[in-house]
Amino acid sequence: MKSVLSRATILALSLLTAFNSNAEPRGSGDLGLVIEREQGSVLLVNTTTASTLSRISQLGDLSHASVVFSRDQRFAYVFGRDGGLSKIDLLQDKLEKRIVQSGNSIGGAISQDGKVIAVSNYTPGGVKLFSADTLELLAEIPAVYGDDNKLSKVVGLVDAPGQKFVCSLFEGNQIWLIDAKNPRQPKVQKFNDIGKQPYDALLTPDGHFYAAGLFGEKGLALLDLWQPEQGVEHILADYGKDDEQTPVYKMPHLEGWTVAGDLLFVPAVGQHEVLVIDKRDWQLVKRIPVAGQPVFVMSRPDARQVWVNFAFPDNQLLQVIDVKDFSVLKTLQPGKAVLHMEFTPRGEAVWVAVRDEDKVVVYDTEDFKQTAQLAAQKPSGIFFSNRANQLGL
Repeated sequence: MKSVLSRATILALSLLTAFNSNAEPRGSGDLGLVIEREQGSVLLVNTTTASTLSRISQLGDLSHASVVFSRDQRFAYVFGRDGGLSKIDLLQDKLEKRIVQSGNSIGGAISQDGKVIAVSNYTPGGVKLFSADTLELLAEIPAVYGDDNKLSKVVGLVDAPGQKFVCSLFEGNQIWLIDAKNPRQPKVQKFNDIGKQPYDALLTPDGHFYAAGLFGEKGLALLDLWQPEQGVEHILADYGKDDEQTPVYKMPHLEGWTVAGDLLFVPAVGQHEVLVIDKRDWQLVKRIPVAGQPVFVMSRPDARQVWVNFAFPDNQLLQVIDVKDFSVLKTLQPGKAVLHMEFTPRGEAVWVAVRDEDKVVVYDTEDFKQTAQLAAQKPSGIFFSNRANQLGL
């Protein structure tokens, strides 16, 4: 009897140790973070109940923050504009560790095996690799280019199959394929003269193609990761060559694009259009007129709908495109300064950050009715933990 009681006591103590007495056990699959950009904080949210669980603060400058998740969905890694890299425990509601690894950072990625965090930097330009466990610096890759070894801003950093990362050099006009199998001694394959000023990039969901958008000229730079020896192809070079040049109020995000079958939906730079591209031959299929300059063009998980938000002065709007016939089937007005959208894992709802009205609005994606609203301080990015199992995000 004493033995049984002893085992029961040990079990009870272990359970008390494992869980905070003020918190109930929970899974991590329906959790997410909402960036509060001006407060340097994030909201930990539950997507099933559409509720806020906690606020985690002291994360630095989050004006262009992005997030990736560990493969077990327990930890989130927040990349701050001030070079901060923060590791957050989603089950303990706390900041596990924070380092400042550069002067100006623009985003990051997590490796295929979940062991390496890569960060792309503006100042100084380059990529750094860190241990996902300890945030120990494993390697530093300066983004040098040209005969005089200038440093370039690094953009469009994504993870790719084979323990690789891919990124672009804005001033260097290059794409880099980084092999991080040995993260302390990464190998870099460089593709030169890929086009002027690549500003962002996308990876197809199967990890096959990496496409960098070009700000300094028309078109996209395309790298086939299955056949990188073929080099970079320039596609859509004739798109918009006769269009009137208009001011670009906000650069579109190519990571906020979508694939529906063999079709890609991509935001057009400086135009009131969403481009539809056939990825079998990389030809332009359709130019869909929309309400403003698109920033994010994002697909519902079943790829039946594409949701679009816009740059100023049209950033109070959202539009929904029907993939079946390329029509705009709904225009919504959530509020002032819609900055980001995120679909729940199976797409029954979409969360929308409305910065200038300090709120996050949740819509049903079938009838477009608002189902919830959460208070948030100047929200921008929204990131859900199901991203942990997706390439290129």
